[in-house]
Amino acid sequence: MIHEVDDVLRSLIRAEVLEGGQIAVVFDAPTREWAAKANAPMVNLYLYDIREDMRRRERGLHNDYDERGTIIARRRPPRFFKLSYLITAWTKRPEDEHRLLASLLGCLLCHEALPPERLTGTLADIGAPVPMSIALPPPEDRSFADVWSALGGELKPSLDLVVSVPVTASPSYVVGPPVGDEGVQARFGDVPEKAEPVMETMPGRGALPVYGGRPGRPGRQDGRRDPGGERRRGLSLRITENRRPPATDRAAGTGTGGRGDPVDDGRQDRGEGGAR
Repeated sequence: MIHEVDDVLRSLIRAEVLEGGQIAVVFDAPTREWAAKANAPMVNLYLYDIREDMRRRERGLHNDYDERGTIIARRRPPRFFKLSYLITAWTKRPEDEHRLLASLLGCLLCHEALPPERLTGTLADIGAPVPMSIALPPPEDRSFADVWSALGGELKPSLDLVVSVPVTASPSYVVGPPVGDEGVQARFGDVPEKAEPVMETMPGRGALPVYGGRPGRPGRQDGRRDPGGERRRGLSLRITENRRPPATDRAAGTGTGGRGDPVDDGRQDRGEGGAR
């Protein structure tokens, strides 16, 4: 991943800044010993820091699909890492170095990300943009003077280039098979005493207890009968309903009440309505 970024930066500088000139592009540490041996004009891109870009970290999982559009696995989203390059120009005259630094600054300011047409390898396979920034103020926990002090060299005009590279090296979690058209089956039956735990074959592994199953729970069967041939006793439910007669029947004097009892208006006990 890092070497692929190096290749893109080298090709970009050679094509848009040097334009075929006899200036080399190297990635060496600009130490005092190295500077003493530099006898040809060159552009040095020294990678001095690698750290994660926490502002670009995502949560959750991404789905992986097969050719039929079915989810086959889930993986973590890519994480971005900032590659910090210290860019310096090395010539015999300081004026030529300043002119070369100005050309480098103008070229890199024209690109907010690495050109997609120049990406190769895993960077091209990911398909995500690779943003970069040039000559921003350094973070509070780091200064360029400290970098030069650590290298043991003299302070020199330089450009700070930061490239945020996506990295997809993360575990992939295989998902279970999709639910088919058979639907969900529910059964009720007697649980035999002292039965063995339910054992079913899991993909890629041997017979293991079913998660959530308890000993004695009947296992999955293709038919409705036990292996011994006896039919399981199931749970049946019958729903009955008693309806009251319509109000029109009661008004017509059918002689029955709402529940089939004879209508008693009290005339028999009190002697009302007898013969005259």
